[in-house]
Order: sequence, then C-alpha cells, then structure tokens
Amino acid sequence: MNLFRNLLFWIVLALVGALVAQLLVQDPGEIVVTYGENRYLTNLPKALLMLVGGLLALWLVWKALSLPFVAMRRHRKKQARARLLDGLDALHQGHWTRAEKSLGLAARSPEVRAIAEVGAARAAAARGDAAAKMQHLDALAVDHPIARALTVAEFALAEQRPGDALAALDAPAAQPLPPRGLALRAQALAALGRAGEAYGLLGALRQHAVWPPEQLNRQEATWAEAALREAADANVLADHWEALPKPLKTDPAAVAAYAERAAALRWEEAAAKSVEQALEARWDESLAALYGRLPIGRLEERRAHAERWLAAHPGSPALLVTLARLARAQGQWPQAEAYLHRALAQGANAEAWEELGHGFAQAGDESRARLSYVNALRAARGETATELPGRDLRQKLFDEAVVEERDEFGMPRLRG
Repeated sequence: MNLFRNLLFWIVLALVGALVAQLLVQDPGEIVVTYGENRYLTNLPKALLMLVGGLLALWLVWKALSLPFVAMRRHRKKQARARLLDGLDALHQGHWTRAEKSLGLAARSPEVRAIAEVGAARAAAARGDAAAKMQHLDALAVDHPIARALTVAEFALAEQRPGDALAALDAPAAQPLPPRGLALRAQALAALGRAGEAYGLLGALRQHAVWPPEQLNRQEATWAEAALREAADANVLADHWEALPKPLKTDPAAVAAYAERAAALRWEEAAAKSVEQALEARWDESLAALYGRLPIGRLEERRAHAERWLAAHPGSPALLVTLARLARAQGQWPQAEAYLHRALAQGANAEAWEELGHGFAQAGDESRARLSYVNALRAARGETATELPGRDLRQKLFDEAVVEERDEFGMPRLRG
C-alpha cells in the first residue's frame, strides 16, 4: 500500500512538472529584481532554478552547522541506553547500589526516564532506603504519573497497605488506568474488604488478558466467595448470587459462603436450598457437613434430604455426621449416636468425636463425653483415638454396616 502511494505521488509530481515546463517553454516570462541602483533581469525558469539552488545551499549550511549537536544528542541517547541496560542487568542480578546509580544516570534522558526511575526505585527499596525510593518515584510525578502510581501501588500492596495503593491508583493524574493498574486496583479492593467491587473488574481484566485464564478463574472464585460473605443485607447478597456464572453456583466455597451468610441474615430457605441444589448437581463432603451445621430450622426437611442422599452415598462420613446433628437436634440421641459411630467407622475424625461429646454431655454421660472430647483433640492432632467403653463386637459390626432401611422405631436395619 505504501509503495502504491509513493508511486502515485511521483507520477502526479512528474505530470505537474511537465505541465509547468510546457507553460514555461511557451512563455518563459521575465523577472526584474531591483536592489538599490542595481537592476537584475532574468526569466522565470532561471529564477526558479536560482531559488531552488539557494534553498538547497541554505539547507546544506544548516545541516553542517547542526551536525555537531546531532552527534552529541545521538551520543547522549546511546549512553543513556547503555546505562539503562547496565542498570537493568545489575537490578536483575541483585547489585542494588550499582543498579540504582546506573539507572539514576540513565533517567537524565527523557526517552528512558520512566523505566529508569522505576528501576532505580526498586533498587533503592531492595536495599532498604525508603527515602531514596520515594525520591525516584516523585521524579515521575509530573511527566509519568501513571508509571508512578503503578509502582507506588505495587510497593504498598507488598507492604500490606492496600489503602495507600488504592489512593495512588485512584489519583486523577493516573487515569485512565492501564491493564496492570486495573489488576492492582482489584487486589487493593479485595484486601480492603470490598471484594464485590473487585469482582466487578473481572470483565476488564479478562478483556485485557492481564492474567492467565487459570489465575483469572481462581481470582473469580476467591472474590465471589469474599463478596458473598461481605454482603451487608439480603438484597445485596441476592444480587451477588444472581450475578455469579452457573459453574460458581455449584462451587463448594461459593455455595458455603452464600449459605452461611443467608443463614446469618435469617434467610433460611435460601440457605438450605443453595446447599441442596449444589449437592444434587455435584457431591461434596464439605457441603454435606455444612448442611448439618447451618444455624437454621427446617429440621424435618433437611433430614429428609439427607436420608435420601444417604442411599446414594452410604459411605459419606460428613453426611452421617449431618444426620447425627439433625437427629440430636430433634431429641433423638440414640439414632444420632448410631450415625456417629458409623461415621467414625467410615473415617470421620474430630468433628464426629466432638458431636459425640455434645450428645453424651446432653444425655448426662459425663465420662464418655469427656473421652469423646479428648478423642476429638487427638483426632485433630492426627493421633489415635481411644475406644469408647461399653461397645461390644456386635455393635462395632453394626457401625460398619451399610444402612438401607429403618424399622418402625426409626432405628437402622442391617442389610440382609
């Protein structure tokens, strides 16, 4: 395309020149130049040639006079690039003092000032000189405010000062923020407990491909969970939940955050249904355990769901502990105890022992309650638990059996 434009330009110029030459041949004209008492007479073609020659001579004189200055300017640029490269190499190798000195000298050149001052600030920070670091950064305030804001924010986040990072990024001189600025701002917002606003920046971060897709997905899940836990009221919580993509509505961490926050806001049905829908879409032991821990009512409905799930997941220790919790909350301690012993046989640890302790204490069996609490501590530490007294071989086999049916008293029956 450039070649075509250049060719077209020269063709048009040649045509115009030919037209002018033809006109001048037909009538060369006459030009009279008077200077004092001197009078010069010539025709138009000669006058044009003299004008072009004069302009060319002036251009050559100008080039000759400016040549030393051009050479000096090129030398300074070459020297600045050499110092920049040397400083960056020293910074990479950890020679902080040499890096700061070389980069500080390179910063005298306007072409590389931004990158040189940023590098010098990093070198000063690495050797612990906060005053020199800020001096290098302040040198960028007028001509390179965005570079300064990004670097200040990065240092502030590394020093656990998200408020200062956000203030630097929100400064009017730093607008509009580049992609990396958006990423730093999102991190600062999340650190300040404003994960909902950080989550709102995900669209821009994805558009600019600031992070790899895997990291973006992790940040999305993390900020979604935090935003749900930070919801101030039920309306905000519902808005956050509805804005989540479908995969996150079955993510255990996000579902747990939503259910626990909904339960705290007395939104019991929403809390229970979120866990129920997530477990029916994809089984997760942590959500099965949470289903029994939720501080809500709906005991009959929750127990009915848990018993139906038990048919599909008979070996789930978390589900057995959940059933035990619900049974104890309904005043059915014998059934709860049976579920807990079976959960322990399936691999449940501290949580099941603690629930056993609560049940025995509620039933007035202090000795076994104390032993259960001790076993909970031992299980949390990875130590071997002590067998509870009074359980014979038949009861142990019963604990390990897979329960499929119940008798008329609600007690589990053995298979076969």
